[in-house]
Amino acid sequence: MDTLIVGIYFLFLISIGWMFRAFTNTTSDYFRGGGNMLWWMVGATAFMTQFSAWTFTGAAGKAYNDGAVVAVIFVANAFGYLMNYLYFAPKFRQLRVVTVIEAIRMRFGSVNEQVFTWSSMPNSVVSAGVWLNALAIIASSIFGFGMTETIVITGLVVLVMSVTGGSWAVIASDFMQMVIIMAVTITCAVVAIVQGGGVSEIVSNFPMDEGASFVSGNNLNYLSIFGIWAVFIFFKQFSITNNMLNGYRYLAAKDSKNAKKAALLACVLMTMGPLIWFMPSWFVAGQGVDLAAIYPDAGKKAADFSYLYFVEQYMPAGMVGLLIAAMFAATMSSMDSGLNRNSGIFVKNFYQVILRPKATEKELVFVSKITSTVFGVLIILIALFINSLKGLSLFDTMMYVGALIGFPMTIPAFLGFFIKKTPDWAGWGTLVVGGVVSYVVGFQLTPEFLQNLFGLEELTSREWSDSKVAFGLMSHVIFTGGFFVLSTLFYTPLTEGRQRDVDQFFDNLATPLVSEGAEQKVLDNKQRKMLGTLIAIAGIGVMGMFIIPNPMWGRCVFLLCGGIVLAVGLLLVKAVDGSEGKKEVA
Repeated sequence: MDTLIVGIYFLFLISIGWMFRAFTNTTSDYFRGGGNMLWWMVGATAFMTQFSAWTFTGAAGKAYNDGAVVAVIFVANAFGYLMNYLYFAPKFRQLRVVTVIEAIRMRFGSVNEQVFTWSSMPNSVVSAGVWLNALAIIASSIFGFGMTETIVITGLVVLVMSVTGGSWAVIASDFMQMVIIMAVTITCAVVAIVQGGGVSEIVSNFPMDEGASFVSGNNLNYLSIFGIWAVFIFFKQFSITNNMLNGYRYLAAKDSKNAKKAALLACVLMTMGPLIWFMPSWFVAGQGVDLAAIYPDAGKKAADFSYLYFVEQYMPAGMVGLLIAAMFAATMSSMDSGLNRNSGIFVKNFYQVILRPKATEKELVFVSKITSTVFGVLIILIALFINSLKGLSLFDTMMYVGALIGFPMTIPAFLGFFIKKTPDWAGWGTLVVGGVVSYVVGFQLTPEFLQNLFGLEELTSREWSDSKVAFGLMSHVIFTGGFFVLSTLFYTPLTEGRQRDVDQFFDNLATPLVSEGAEQKVLDNKQRKMLGTLIAIAGIGVMGMFIIPNPMWGRCVFLLCGGIVLAVGLLLVKAVDGSEGKKEVA
């Protein structure tokens, strides 16, 4: 039954790609929806790019072991989105580019365009590989398939959907997946709270080391290490959500106002998330469940099964399949955004600029689909490699990738927004310095060095992993960021052409974008009607799981979950303005 539910969901996702293929005629359509999307679609994809099956595996495992510590990451994400809303999201849309690397070219020149093109792609490919591996851990244990087969099949489904429909299919599916995920996880959180006797009871039952707290977690002798880690996690997540490279989330919005509202939606969802997503893991830990004994083959990754265990033991039959569908949804949304973004950067900033300056739009769209396929295969291979690293925690893997690969790349893309008089080499030079810092922290830093430097006793495994992440982030703030700032001392006037590009960059940032007119309203209505209908159908399907043999409370769980999804779909359909459509047709 669970396999059937996931199979139907797969077909549903592929059908979205097929339905939205008609929206894609140019590279702008393929990579950013032509810049014509409504705020609720853009907000959903902004939220979902920070969300994957890792949330239900690596992050849930961290919640099972250490309580509310993991919430720091998601609260930091919410803070980043709040800053998007208050300042950055409209600015990103006002860049008026198809890919973010085009903005890098305007700000730092054509050399940096190529440097950032080739250096930005590995980070998103590796991150997508981590997400795909996290999903395969859960799916393989439920369906009995091998990890290799699960990784390959899942990766291919994402690939088909992304290649077929481009960004329209990607972002439309992100919204539908967001609705289903929130409905499923809210339902699971309600059941956990009821089963646990309330939130306060769950927190008081959570197993804690002597002297530890639910907020700071276990396996920690030095509270200061947690404090430093939390501070620099906020730095990292703020930087990751507020820089040009990750501003691609808002390029699809139809105007500045919609980009701003999209950021607010992502902020609200991310703020609500931790209490909803991790309640089941906290409940399972409080029940004294020994996951290592239940999942002996998982080894150190046994805690990653905490959410799955809750759904299997405490939720009605059929909910496991729906949960896996939700996990697929979360991971696919992150993967397909990475696929689409990487393909756009390669085609618009290398293929068209270097290889085929006179290529037609038809040729560029064709090459885009080929490129998306290649990146999809690479993601699958990375996930297979990560799976071979049996002793590495998924939580730590994600933290290392973000701190040592992702964070240094955001520094010039963030500071370049505010510091105007820098030489062009400041862009690529900062990446070189960041690479050196990451190498030293990643491969030369040892626990003994930190113990001697700060006069500490032997660090626990958690303290060492947290210290490594915090030390890496701190080093990048001081040395990598410092290098970019100091480059202003070597600033000399730019050539006339380059100065014109820089001036255009800052003029674009300062000029709001407004999208109006009958044609835009017709497209808005088309988005509401198509996606609203699809979501309503999905809600009816979930409610139909009421017929699965379960106790009455279990049947009602599906009615609640499906009802949430159906209500969102009906609201979208109702929002269609029929009068505008009739005027346009006339």
